[in-house]
Amino acid sequence: MLALADGTVFRGASFGAQAVGVGEVCFNTSLTGYQEILTDPSYAGQIVTMTATQIGNVGVNSDDEESVRPFLAGFVVKEYFEVPSSWRSESPLGVYLERYGVPALSDIDTRALVRRIRDGGFQMGVLSTDPARQDADALVAEAASAPDLDGRDLASEVSCEASYRWSAGRWSGVQGQCPRAARPTPVFRLVAYDFGIKRNILRRLVDEGFEVTVVPARTPAVDVAALEPDAVFLSNGPGDPAGVHPGIFDAVRTLSESLPMFGICLGHQILGLALGGRTRKLKFGHHGGNQPGQDRSTGKVAICAENHGYAVDAESLEAAGEPVDVTHVNLNDGTVEGLAHRSRPLFSVQYHPEASPGPHDAAYLFRRFRAMVARHRAGEAVTGADVAAQGV
Repeated sequence: MLALADGTVFRGASFGAQAVGVGEVCFNTSLTGYQEILTDPSYAGQIVTMTATQIGNVGVNSDDEESVRPFLAGFVVKEYFEVPSSWRSESPLGVYLERYGVPALSDIDTRALVRRIRDGGFQMGVLSTDPARQDADALVAEAASAPDLDGRDLASEVSCEASYRWSAGRWSGVQGQCPRAARPTPVFRLVAYDFGIKRNILRRLVDEGFEVTVVPARTPAVDVAALEPDAVFLSNGPGDPAGVHPGIFDAVRTLSESLPMFGICLGHQILGLALGGRTRKLKFGHHGGNQPGQDRSTGKVAICAENHGYAVDAESLEAAGEPVDVTHVNLNDGTVEGLAHRSRPLFSVQYHPEASPGPHDAAYLFRRFRAMVARHRAGEAVTGADVAAQGV
């Protein structure tokens, strides 16, 4: 069963691990890509509900993993398909979740659950597939007393423990059947902070000609500088951006004074905070591959993949006096979806231009980053606002 903090209880059928997961309940509106969603570290501390009804029908495989394992607290679906129907499948979804200790629930009214979160906002929940833990009142009480995600440094919990090099790009054809696409030249040295980084971000960066070194979330600026990078990347990740370790902000502020920088999702929020802004929690967040994000430099609207529960407050950036432009906005609620600095080579976006899963409308941002880094290394006084205005 799934017990919510407000007393609502959903009873269904279990699959995955026999376990108890405690987390913030959210919903994802993507139609495909459940394995990429499961293995996105940005879902750490959350119980994810899929609005698409048929889950498990293509199984799971090693090519579609976005990290080393699932980090979410639980998984909820309407219909679970135990027998996959795909030549790419290596394992049923339930077996995969059991391997990593993730409890999952099916055969509930997911529409009712989603409406409750949509109307009432985020709340904590307890998902129990343990036969010995099926007392509804006790689970509701546990959900009501569970701490929420505010103030927690989840990024440090999901980050890598040691630095490593990443050299794989995207497949040039059918995954597992064709060689990797050729890398462009010249090659730039890039340090990518791992706050919960997705592998397809790394593939996209390699495709743009970066030699990528991934470093743990709390790596000091002096250690990054010792690697002599041409640029720094700030990754996606879970939880409250204001809860990350203070040393992360110190490192970002120091490195942003001399190096080009690009941030995605949590990295975007961390950059906004490092520049003196604030963040606020959204009612139920943006989770799915169908969010409309407008690029103000071109006026074009991209259908975006998003996964976040917090947003940068535009007015706080203005009050901080930092010369930063809001370059992208979400057309559903007007929240900040992108920033660019007017005097330094810095920019960021709230959504996921690498997709996986989701549309590829916003992939141009990786080319924009490469163009900014190339101009900076050539000695030009390029800024984030320059490349945003030119619509590269």
